Amino acid sequence: MIKENQRTLNYINIALDAILIFLSMPVAYAARFLLFPFDDRGITLPYYLILTLFLLPIFLLTLAALNLYESQRSRRLYWEVGRLFWACTINFVVLQTILFLIKQFYFSRLTFVLYFILVFVVLSGKRLVLRLCLRRFRKLGYNQKHVLLVGSGPMAQRYIQAIHDDPNLGYLIDGYLSPGDTIPDLGYLGTLDDLAYVLSRYQPDEVVTALSPQEFERTPHIIECCEKEGVKLSIIPFYLQYMPSNPQFDNINGVPIMNIRRIPLDNIAHAMAKRTMDIVGSLCLILLTSPIMLIAALGVRLSSPGPIIFRQERVGLHNKPFPMYKFRSMRVNAAQDTGWSRNQDPRKTKFGAIIRKLSIDELPQLFNVLKGDMSLVGPRPEIPHFVEQFKDEIPLYMVKHQVRPGITGWAQINGLRGDTSIVDRIRYDIYYIENWSIFFDLKILLMTPLKGIVNQEKLK
Repeated sequence: MIKENQRTLNYINIALDAILIFLSMPVAYAARFLLFPFDDRGITLPYYLILTLFLLPIFLLTLAALNLYESQRSRRLYWEVGRLFWACTINFVVLQTILFLIKQFYFSRLTFVLYFILVFVVLSGKRLVLRLCLRRFRKLGYNQKHVLLVGSGPMAQRYIQAIHDDPNLGYLIDGYLSPGDTIPDLGYLGTLDDLAYVLSRYQPDEVVTALSPQEFERTPHIIECCEKEGVKLSIIPFYLQYMPSNPQFDNINGVPIMNIRRIPLDNIAHAMAKRTMDIVGSLCLILLTSPIMLIAALGVRLSSPGPIIFRQERVGLHNKPFPMYKFRSMRVNAAQDTGWSRNQDPRKTKFGAIIRKLSIDELPQLFNVLKGDMSLVGPRPEIPHFVEQFKDEIPLYMVKHQVRPGITGWAQINGLRGDTSIVDRIRYDIYYIENWSIFFDLKILLMTPLKGIVNQEKLK
């Protein structure tokens, strides 16, 4: 049933996009010649509408080529918005190229700029509304995707937890197959030998296998049963914990090879874009926060003897140490290079507790960003003493050093600051590293004033 629903939803999605793309032109035309009536040259609205009709199928094909008419059940809104941005950019370039080659009519470039901005906004808004409606329907029990789970080991448990944590996805596990009934509160439907019968009886939309290494030899049997019934099959590898969130594959003479760790910032264009944003952003923030830094410097000087700026060695990109700058918030002490900072720490001064609470002590790190030791956004750096300790205790801990450390990060805006779980922080850091984009950085920067500035530390 979900396949028919998805097909119907796709048709509705395409029809609504076509209507909105077409209607955006008269709105843009009216805005151009009503709000900016400084140029009376050009052609009338009917010619713009005819041009839009020719552009419409190209626009829809571009959206389809960018996978915007596939199921977005497991994708986030920002992914769709990013694809819409590129679709509008591509079609703007295509349209300008066509008009340049024709050279028969005078079209207002400002009209087209307003048109593509309007298309991007309305299509993004439509997708937001659609997601909210689907979320509502799924809460009422509609538009559910029925899944049959094969396996009951750790990977199966992780899958069940992921589905439980995000009910808006609309996945419903009908039951599971396993050598034994080991998962409480989930219907046990039999062993792997019963798969063919269960598929014919329940007719799930998808089969998800999460087999242990010992059971993996049954995979050909599972594939054969699913293909015979025409059911989609997805496989969760037993080595999932070592895989990236978005695995990438190379192909060598027909042999697919999975890259275990893909870092988007290894791309030189991505790295240059991020570094440019760091330089421009840090310069602007230094200028904006200079009065606050001046007050903080005076406060530190008057609160206790010692330097204003506290320099501490941290481990950065490619495991290289660098001096990280902070306003000193503690009394000078022997454990400052190895001691763990706690929420209630007797070493803090009263003024230091205030600037730590508001994260003002972190502002000198803007100069670390300008130098290139750090980035505005990235995993928080740690001192060498704890890096040596954690790299043996916490899986994948050292992955964070494949990018520049940051002043703020995905973990920090999700509440993982100060004396919090290192394991959870690493999980968020790796997600950031593997899913980096300029838009992701901007999202984190915009959320930082709301969720990442006020520390949870107590003032005492």
